[in-house]
Amino acid sequence: MQQKSLKQFIYLSLAAAVATILLKFYAFYLTGSTGFFSDALESFVNLIGAIMALIMLTISAKPADKEHEYGHTKAEYFSSAIEGALIVLAALSIIRSAVPRIIEPTPLENLNTGLLFSLGASLINLVVALILIENGKKRNSIVLEADGKHLLTDVWTSAGVIVGILIVKLTGIYILDPIIAILVAINIIYTGYQLISRSASGLMDASISEEAIKKITSYLDSLKEKNIDYHSLMTRQAGQHMFISVHLLVPGWWTVKKGHDYADLIEQSIEDMFNVPVTVSTHIEPIDDPASMSDIGIYRQKKESNNKNKPST
Repeated sequence: MQQKSLKQFIYLSLAAAVATILLKFYAFYLTGSTGFFSDALESFVNLIGAIMALIMLTISAKPADKEHEYGHTKAEYFSSAIEGALIVLAALSIIRSAVPRIIEPTPLENLNTGLLFSLGASLINLVVALILIENGKKRNSIVLEADGKHLLTDVWTSAGVIVGILIVKLTGIYILDPIIAILVAINIIYTGYQLISRSASGLMDASISEEAIKKITSYLDSLKEKNIDYHSLMTRQAGQHMFISVHLLVPGWWTVKKGHDYADLIEQSIEDMFNVPVTVSTHIEPIDDPASMSDIGIYRQKKESNNKNKPST
């Protein structure tokens, strides 16, 4: 159900991309403006990015299998990385088209009509971008958020182009048109870098947000009054899915059943804190045994003697 809901937003992004491509390329056709061309080319990249997002959401929705026991949610990061790379390529194409216009400026035509079409495309992008970003954050989806931020960048790009073309119209300084296009391209490159960087971080098993970690630690700290402590809290984000593991320190005289029941309750409480898929794994240890402190973090500390503290068989 969650993935189906996300796909509806991608379909909205696809529709917006098609509409803005038609409007912006028509503005370029009417005016011959390199600035309008750069704006239209970015919208074309939006379309490719939205298609990639749809493909990756379909892959990430697949259930866990024998080869991928933790699921396929990291596929979302590939979408964001590919979109970032496409943005950079689009920016380089814009620069390549703009340089000859700097050397030999060209007069522009039908600027009033071109500006109206560009403004209409920008309004469509603004509405869709705000919807995608809001729902991407709410559902913790890097695909929606990346696509929304890309569209929002497109809005700022279009605003800059529109202002620049207005200046060209009022002053008749046509060399400003390719200069505007190059400035747009530099801004696009920066956006692409941000998307690629975030995707790389996710593929490297980045932790969940500080806000989410603070929510978890506040809850775990509240359990100390019940003589339940914790350590070795580790998290990672895989697309929408959050993975959390923690060691629970409980009184050594507790029965296995009592410790297990509390662990189940704690796991469920943490999972209920978030409106996204969450997997919580706990490990029960006796709070009064020094050996419980030998495995804080991902690596277990080596003991001086391998025979010490071994349970009898």
